[in-house]
Amino acid sequence: MADVLLTHSNHLYFDSKQVRKMEPYPPLQTLLAAAVLRERGIDVAFFDSTFNRPEEGFAAALDLHRPRLVVVCEDDFNFLSKMCLLRNRELALWMGSTARERGIATAVHSSDASDNVRTYLAGGFDYVLIGEVEETLAELALGCTAKEIRGLAYRESALPRYTAPRPVNANLDGIPLPAWDLVDIERYRTAWIRAHGFFSLNMVSSRGCPYHCNWCAKPVYGQNYHARSPQSVALELLRLKTAFRPDRIWFADDIFALSPKWTYNFADAVARLDAAVPFKMQSRCDLMTRETVAALRRAGCVEVWMGAESGSQRILDAMTKGIRVEQIHQACDNLRRHGIRACLFLQFGYPGETWVEIEKTVRMVRDTAPSDIGISISYPLPGTKFYQMVADQLGVKANWADSGDLSMMFQGAYSSEFYRALSDALHLEVRGGGEPGKAWERVRELEAASGCAVGSLS
Repeated sequence: MADVLLTHSNHLYFDSKQVRKMEPYPPLQTLLAAAVLRERGIDVAFFDSTFNRPEEGFAAALDLHRPRLVVVCEDDFNFLSKMCLLRNRELALWMGSTARERGIATAVHSSDASDNVRTYLAGGFDYVLIGEVEETLAELALGCTAKEIRGLAYRESALPRYTAPRPVNANLDGIPLPAWDLVDIERYRTAWIRAHGFFSLNMVSSRGCPYHCNWCAKPVYGQNYHARSPQSVALELLRLKTAFRPDRIWFADDIFALSPKWTYNFADAVARLDAAVPFKMQSRCDLMTRETVAALRRAGCVEVWMGAESGSQRILDAMTKGIRVEQIHQACDNLRRHGIRACLFLQFGYPGETWVEIEKTVRMVRDTAPSDIGISISYPLPGTKFYQMVADQLGVKANWADSGDLSMMFQGAYSSEFYRALSDALHLEVRGGGEPGKAWERVRELEAASGCAVGSLS
């Protein structure tokens, strides 16, 4: 019997794109929450829905552990959770209602639940945990009165009641290491090795992001940013290296290596401890200076993902991205000079983008020759300035079903079909493995059908 059963709703096989990628990571935030609960003397069990069929495994977990509280705690460091996907929401609501039918108290923590409190309270949850989850969940599990717990929403007379917001935790070194013993690591290892020939694990060095991209939703950390000490991150890296022997590490921070001084000290600590594991991370183009890149390479970095978004300065400025197109080129050059894979996130469909801006983005990709790209369509999420800009254009569909949906949610320049074709063509050109010429023909057909001039791309 457990006091609390923790779970999450990121079921891999509900998302065909993620099945093709086959890069599953354990839910890090859920494991951190478990570690904090244990530190407070609370007995914790864990149901991992990543691989298991939830309809079978979750009911069995309820029978096995007979918890007094079920918590669907999403991984705040996983971009899939941040995307607020409809299928993940449906699974979370099913878990909540299934537990409540058995008379078990239920709570949920996620970006989507924070944005849609009424939906989750009406759908089977007693509590929604808003903001950073650890302290709020610990107080709830210890039996504190709901109205006295900061960062909580709950039902009162059929209406949602909100308590005062909880300040973010600035002392990240005080949080215990994730409860890795709750995870079947070998199942993740097997999936990775079968798909890629190597095994990757995840960790984080910071929380939040201080930049102001107007399409980026921040319902958990807001505009705050806090980093762990370089020594503590290097020590955790050593622990993972020793205990689980990963071939790679994915630093799932929103932004890694924000501070040059932090990065240099981290590289020194990794070298001193012999903790190096090849790792990839995401950051900003303007942070990838020669000195920072050299320190990253010394620490073991082999791949950096950067939010380039667009090759048009006009679109970058409209996004309040805060970078210049030439910095994208400089960052790619700096990374390649040190043997680090330079990868770009791109975003099409932002308001005001025309074929001219699309052409500039494609040219930028061809000129910088990134090692890989990730493509998204501008996706309005609640709480962002971008959402406010297009709110009056939004229809019934307010969320993508899965990560490969790529639907236009507002009145953009082109159709969803066009942007999907554009994504396919550019991916084929960068990654190979197909016929990009035929893919570009499809893009030109769809662009011509829109009534606009196609331009010169081929």
